Amino acid sequence: MSGTGSIAEVGAPSARSRALAVLRVRSRATAAVLLPAALAVVLVAARMTGRLAGDPWPAVTLAVCAVAALVLLAGGIFGAVVLRAGPAVTPTVPLPEAAAPDLYRLVRDLADRMDVPAPSAIALTPDCDSWLEDRSHAAHRRGGTGAGPESEPGAAPVLVIGSPFLWWMRVAELRAVLAPVVAGTGPSAHPDIADARGFVRGLDAAVDIGGRPGLGWIARPARLLLRLCRTDAAEMERGVAAAASDRAQGVDYGLRIVAQEQVGLAYAGWDRLLTRVALPAWRMGRWPAHLDAGVVSALTELSRRDRLAEGFTSRLGERPACDLLEQPGVVDEAASLLAARLFHGGPAQAGPDWSPVDWAAYPQEVVDRKWRTEAARLHAALDALSVPVDLAPPAAAEPLPGAPAAPAEPVPVTTGAPAPAEASASGAPAAPGGPGPVATTAAARPADRASAAGEPVPPGGATLERVLGYLTDPAGEGAAGEALAGRLSGDLAREERAAGAAGPQPRGGADTLPLFPLQPPRSGRDLLADHVTALVCCAAVDSAGAGPGLDWLDGPVLLVGGERRADLAPRVLSLVEDGDPAPLRDWLAELGVRPEKPVRLL
Repeated sequence: MSGTGSIAEVGAPSARSRALAVLRVRSRATAAVLLPAALAVVLVAARMTGRLAGDPWPAVTLAVCAVAALVLLAGGIFGAVVLRAGPAVTPTVPLPEAAAPDLYRLVRDLADRMDVPAPSAIALTPDCDSWLEDRSHAAHRRGGTGAGPESEPGAAPVLVIGSPFLWWMRVAELRAVLAPVVAGTGPSAHPDIADARGFVRGLDAAVDIGGRPGLGWIARPARLLLRLCRTDAAEMERGVAAAASDRAQGVDYGLRIVAQEQVGLAYAGWDRLLTRVALPAWRMGRWPAHLDAGVVSALTELSRRDRLAEGFTSRLGERPACDLLEQPGVVDEAASLLAARLFHGGPAQAGPDWSPVDWAAYPQEVVDRKWRTEAARLHAALDALSVPVDLAPPAAAEPLPGAPAAPAEPVPVTTGAPAPAEASASGAPAAPGGPGPVATTAAARPADRASAAGEPVPPGGATLERVLGYLTDPAGEGAAGEALAGRLSGDLAREERAAGAAGPQPRGGADTLPLFPLQPPRSGRDLLADHVTALVCCAAVDSAGAGPGLDWLDGPVLLVGGERRADLAPRVLSLVEDGDPAPLRDWLAELGVRPEKPVRLL
């Protein structure tokens, strides 16, 4: 395609000069390793010619030769590690040409227009970013800086594309976004820049290897060399980026401004989809199988709500970039599984405790199950605190006119035993067990002693009224809420530790992931509010004809009459933070929810 001279122009003089500075660090390190050997050669030659006869030169020569041998041995081992150590490779979904011939043609056309080498392959990442990743570390270590093509690396870098871009962006927008990224293959092909990058990557890998037992000494010189070339390496990459941007100026420049707006919108919607929609499913061992398709719905909803995004939905009539794939659904499923691994730490393969879920089944299999699992955990925490099951005032405990009688069989509340086998019929994992038995006082009611011993609680125990009565605080100090919040935090911590000790689980398995956890630990108050909200939703579903739903931007929601009820959160906070149940009781009465009626738990 291009000669080395044109590639050098693409690399930009500033980037090449910085690359040569990095290579000078390597040359000086090599010279430092060879210096004792050179001194030993001089001493031996002088001894052989009789120029250094007599004491103490024999001992000095022997000592210098021994030091030189040790330095050469250590330097050789260190050089072999840097040469052969494979750099860290970003987890991606490989996309062979047979799976996306149209996408490969689009990328090659971009490379031809900008007169740069085409990427060697294409891969997808479940994130809103795109970059070039060089995976031919050994090819960069040829050591030559000649001007001929034979000194160039053997393979161009891999083009990594954010999978949300393919589903949300139109073909023309994707082309405009990828132009400056593909232009970076020009500098990557320059031998000096490629050699400097390979040296830096080898040092990075040597630092990682130095963390292994018995190899700690390798990390020290690697860190020293990295510090010496850090500034030049960073400036080299800036020069490469600037050169690639200049090279891509003539390709769809006007459209690139619009496409960059779509990048920002995609990032916002993708973040909401992961944290509000995917994360609740991941936590219970389910992973949404079509996250990229879901991001289209999320971003369309975001465009509808955001006045700044007006007009963006009109572009949905144009050809989406996912049409460049032969089997978009298969690719989406692979990217969705990788997203679960990266952001949550699930296993690399689906299994009985790590199964996919479609969007149509999400409300029933994820939302409803999440609510009932949290409601069960909330009642288990009350059991552990020896909270009476009949806290409700007599008037509240009386059945409403025309209400069905309480069931004859007790509603089980799991406080130490696993959920029944029927709970896993849909493929979801069983509800995590609650805390172990807690000793109670002699004055505790029989029901309290039964629940503390892990036995089923009578029907009156699994009610919303029990929680309302416990959290009601006329003084507004919230002491009861603090105790319950602390108990829930401890229960969750114990469940996570137990899951990690039980072997391969959805949050870990054999992987060292997650690499990018989505959310920091939640406070006890937040956990308590979430659990009370879940119990209220269960009661509304069981006694008021409500149902679980999915909002693409906010995740699990309660539907009443097919409409989302967004006014529950402030009423729950009034109860949790101020101990005032009046707003929530008014809300329950409006919907016809019976707080004294037992709630079905997992």
